[in-house]
Amino acid sequence: MSSLLVTKAVPRRHVWPWALAAVGVLCLGALAFAFFAWPSGGFRVDTNGLPQVQQPRFSGDLARLSLHDTAGNAIPVGLRPDGTLRPRRPIPAGTRLVAVATFRRPGWVGWIAGRKQTARLELTAPTAQLASRWLRVERGAPVRVSFDRPVREVQVTGIRPRKTIHLARPARTVALGRLGDAGSVGVRAVALDWELLPVPTAVTWFPPGRTAMVLPSALPGRVLAANAPLRLRFSDPVAKTLGSRLPALDPPTPGRWRRTDAHTLEFRPRGYGFGLDSRVKLKLPVPVTVAVGGARHPTRTLAWTTPEASELRLEQLLALLRYLPLQWQADVADAPRTTAGQLAAAVDPPRGRFTWRYSNIPPELARLWQPGTYNVIVRGAIMAFQSEHGLTVDGFAGRDVWRELIADVIAGKPRDIGYSYVYVHSSVPQSLKLWHDGELILTSPGNTGVPAAPTQLGTFPVFEHIPVGTMSGTNPDGSHYHDPGIRWISYFNGGEGIHAFTRASFGTPQSLGCVELPLEAAAKVWPYTPIGTLVTVEH
Repeated sequence: MSSLLVTKAVPRRHVWPWALAAVGVLCLGALAFAFFAWPSGGFRVDTNGLPQVQQPRFSGDLARLSLHDTAGNAIPVGLRPDGTLRPRRPIPAGTRLVAVATFRRPGWVGWIAGRKQTARLELTAPTAQLASRWLRVERGAPVRVSFDRPVREVQVTGIRPRKTIHLARPARTVALGRLGDAGSVGVRAVALDWELLPVPTAVTWFPPGRTAMVLPSALPGRVLAANAPLRLRFSDPVAKTLGSRLPALDPPTPGRWRRTDAHTLEFRPRGYGFGLDSRVKLKLPVPVTVAVGGARHPTRTLAWTTPEASELRLEQLLALLRYLPLQWQADVADAPRTTAGQLAAAVDPPRGRFTWRYSNIPPELARLWQPGTYNVIVRGAIMAFQSEHGLTVDGFAGRDVWRELIADVIAGKPRDIGYSYVYVHSSVPQSLKLWHDGELILTSPGNTGVPAAPTQLGTFPVFEHIPVGTMSGTNPDGSHYHDPGIRWISYFNGGEGIHAFTRASFGTPQSLGCVELPLEAAAKVWPYTPIGTLVTVEH
């Protein structure tokens, strides 16, 4: 029997879908790597504190680079070969900076991970802070300051010339040099060489010692500016030195005290301030030692003088306010009509010229005028001003006179009663002439002193002006006289005055030194001869 071999067909396996899946996984992995792990560009901070660009590995180009502050202001930069961004101009210390770099990826990676990649870095230009602003320094030793970080450059202001110190190596402690036993200077420093020096910080030093010391902004005994702040820097905190008490100024000055920091007390004057041609005293509640100049023992009183005003500016103001028979015109422009402007002009007057206010000027008056020099015309004008402003009438321009002069000039308040001048002719026949605002108002016969009691020759301002009074004194023979009810009196030189008197005749020496006028003439003259009016007596 023959046998038949039968074979069974086996189905063929389909393996290609699994292979495709594996390939897909690999592709997805590659895509994920390209998207998440492909090297990116970025920044780091270099040793000099500047942003440094880090290029991506393998491939990619830097497409754009910028540096700006947090306000969005662009800062010009240059890119160094090592990738460092260096500002083309110095940047103020403390500025917050933002560096932005944009990188362009290769084509196939860019299709997957994005064509561009942006990196961003924020940093702050470091600020070097002083470790202490209040120092004790041995006499003759250099002043040394310390910072909270090493610095490369230090500048000292408040001295002439200002001093700049460039350090070969960054350091925390820097010697500023020998600057005196005590003082205050401005100090500013930068930690990095691409930074701009900041606003100076005041550093104050005192000699060693346990006693409280004070460093005034103006050295006692020197000139204190009329409207500048008076600053007192104490070696110890103000609260420890003075407690809750404040210094007192003599004379009292408008303004206010305030503490500008723990060690400093400042008085800021208002308006006219300490004034001109004055002496200012400061009385402290406790004794302190002045750190520079003067005695080395504690005191409670500090004193200064204020600026001496210019005689020329005094005359300019008196002319502007019509207390002089002259007018003044600035060559360019007068000082600003502000207190500060007028105080400055009082010390340094603007240039200009004087001219007579009236065309008809008595020659005797014209001879008395000397611009820029204190003379009897100026004295009379000051006396008139003092009288009209309720001030002590002495003919000298002190602190209070200048205050009122400046106030009137700023307010535009000139005198409105005109200018008078009296001329007495003492040769027989004796007479008096009254001149007012360029016009001869009156001519009258009068009497001057007898040979035993002559009327003094010269020019004198009226210093007392009364409608009626009593005259008494000693006659040449030694007897005494007492005459009540004398009318229209204008005293101009001691006991000598212009007044009414009853006489049988006028025009010859008959008085005891006064200038006597008939009643009617005296009544007419009196309103024109207020305090300050000049009276000239000549042969």
